[in-house]
Amino acid sequence: MRIATWNVNSLKARLSRVEQWLTETSPDIVCLQETKLSDDAFPAMAFSTLGYEAVHHGEGRWNGVAILSRLGISDVVDGFAAGIEPDTEARLLTASCGGIRVATVYVPNGRELGHPMYHHKLTWLARLRQHLEATADSTTDVVVCGDFNVAPDDRDVWDATACHGGTHVSEAERSALGSLMEWGLVDVLRLRHQEPGLFSWWDYRAGNFHRHLGMRIDLLLASAPLAQRLSWVLIDRNARKGKLPSDHAPVVAEFS
Repeated sequence: MRIATWNVNSLKARLSRVEQWLTETSPDIVCLQETKLSDDAFPAMAFSTLGYEAVHHGEGRWNGVAILSRLGISDVVDGFAAGIEPDTEARLLTASCGGIRVATVYVPNGRELGHPMYHHKLTWLARLRQHLEATADSTTDVVVCGDFNVAPDDRDVWDATACHGGTHVSEAERSALGSLMEWGLVDVLRLRHQEPGLFSWWDYRAGNFHRHLGMRIDLLLASAPLAQRLSWVLIDRNARKGKLPSDHAPVVAEFS
C-alpha cells in the first residue's frame, strides 16, 4: 500500500509532470493540494486512464484538493463535517479508500504573526481535529496528509534563527499541530528519519532549492495501527527538479 501527498501548485500547469510521476512511482492513494481548479475543470479522465478514481473539491483560481485512488473511493466529505463551522475555501477533502480513511488538507498560510489569517489558521487546525473526531476512528487505519504550512520543529527548517519570528514555526502553530496529532496521528517520516534538513518546500526565489534553503511543511500523518505497518517513507526531491516544477516535493510512504 503506497500513499503519497503532493502540493502541485496548479494542476493545470503541472498535469503532464503529475501523470509522468504517477506512472513512474505507482502510488495506490494520492492526495493533491493547491490544484487551483474548479470541479468542472478537474482532469478526472486523465487519471482514470492511469487507473485512478478521483474526487476533487475545488473553487477555481485558488486552493483545491483531490484524492486519487486505485482502491476505490467512498464516503466522501467536502470540507468540514456537518455541525462544524464551514470553510469558505476548498482546503479539505475526506474519503475512504480500500479500508483507509483518507483526508487531504491544505492548511491556510497565516500570512504573518498576529494577522487575522494567522488566527484563522489556528482555529482551522482546531476544526480539523473536530472533523476527524466526527468522521474517523483513530483505532483504525487513517491518514491525514497534505500541506500543513507548519514546520513541526527546528529540524524542519534550514535556519531556525532566521525563521523564528515568522509564520510556520511559531509556538502557537506548532502547538495547534500537536493538538491535532494528539487525536492519534503519527508523523511517519520521523519514524524512519530523525536527521535535520529533510525539506519538502523551497521558495522559487533566489535559487533556494539548489542552496538547500527549505522547510518540511508537507506531512503524512497516520493513525497508530497504520503507522505500525510502515515499510519506508521518503521525500521525492527529484520531482522538484526540471522544467516548471511545483515548489513542493511529494512525500511517499509504503505500508505493509
